[in-house]
Amino acid sequence: MTGRQENSTAYGVLGAASLCHMLNDMVQSLFIAAYPIFKGNFHLSFGQIGALTLVFQITASLLQPVVGLYTDRKPLPYSLPFGMTISLAGLLTLAFAPSYAMLLLGGALLGIGSSIFHPESSRLARLASGGAHGMAQSIFQVGGNFGSSLGPLLIAFVVLPRGQQSLAWFSLASLLGIVLLSGLGRWYQLHGRTIHKKQIAAKVQTLTRRQVGRALAVLIALTMSKYFYLASITSYYVFYLMQHFRLSQKDAQLDLFLFLAAVAAGTVIGGPVGDRIGRKKVIWISIAGVLPLTLLLPYVSLPITVVLSVLIGLVLASAFSAILVYAQELMPGRVGMVSGLFFGLAFGLGGLGAALLGTLADHTSIVFVYKVCAFLPALGLLTVLLPNLGGDGGGRPSPTPSLDAEELPA
Repeated sequence: MTGRQENSTAYGVLGAASLCHMLNDMVQSLFIAAYPIFKGNFHLSFGQIGALTLVFQITASLLQPVVGLYTDRKPLPYSLPFGMTISLAGLLTLAFAPSYAMLLLGGALLGIGSSIFHPESSRLARLASGGAHGMAQSIFQVGGNFGSSLGPLLIAFVVLPRGQQSLAWFSLASLLGIVLLSGLGRWYQLHGRTIHKKQIAAKVQTLTRRQVGRALAVLIALTMSKYFYLASITSYYVFYLMQHFRLSQKDAQLDLFLFLAAVAAGTVIGGPVGDRIGRKKVIWISIAGVLPLTLLLPYVSLPITVVLSVLIGLVLASAFSAILVYAQELMPGRVGMVSGLFFGLAFGLGGLGAALLGTLADHTSIVFVYKVCAFLPALGLLTVLLPNLGGDGGGRPSPTPSLDAEELPA
């Protein structure tokens, strides 16, 4: 096509990928948001609730890097709708689960579906980015975060009045995702390999293996601090508000929605800002910068708790796009493996955090858990050990390769 600029961004592809991410993560968020229902129906302890999260997230964390490493060598465009199909099976298992064991199976199926969906869809977003990798990851990820934020609302207004089996209605969202992902798989098959080869050809890594390894270790520690803290909110915030402030379950779910909506908004901000001022600065601000807010949270009144949680979600969420793109640029040619590794870490560390924090809450209290977690963002100080990549010392990062306009969709 003539008249198209090089490095064009395929916004239609990014928008569709973001919508599918929303549908995928909305289905998964129903699982976590339904914990109070499962707790009541099956008389679960906080430790058992933490185990549910651990099973769900550990299946994703172990499989995602493996899927990403395999598809770096042999892309599988149509694995995207296949992953959504497995998530659909998990949702139906949860809706009709007669026992705690079946809840665990449903969570495991959701984790497997996620492990297939995230590495390849993240690669798809990078291929469609036109060089604006942070912005593309933000568009892709905001769909997932917005979908996650819908879980508490849907539980409060649909599932709570109708019961556990009403979860099955949301299988329609998964079916829509399967249709959309089949279309994205076709675009990927037609355009993805040529774009991927050009991106790899243009990337030159100047860091030593030791420097790359140290930087990855720092990024993993930062990811741990972020997702351990997020686990304390997503898994136990409703219980904290109900016990500490005597809120009703419905009101607590609405406050959780506000936090998750703030996470979605923060995700939009992190990628484009990282493209302009550098990923490293965004990581500094989003993790270490949130420390004063987390330290204050366990000691304030209900209105201030809600405001602080929104601010924490907004600032903390801006980190992941920056961390992911930074890691992808550390290891050019390993986009799927890196994406799988960090999405897997997000799930696995969140699951481990939920299990540990649930056990801690059983032996102490929910309030004590929030006092301990308040110190986690201090790990953000490790950002000082990260090397500068491209524009990460300040200014816009260097773009990745020019792409021929005819290789991007209209």
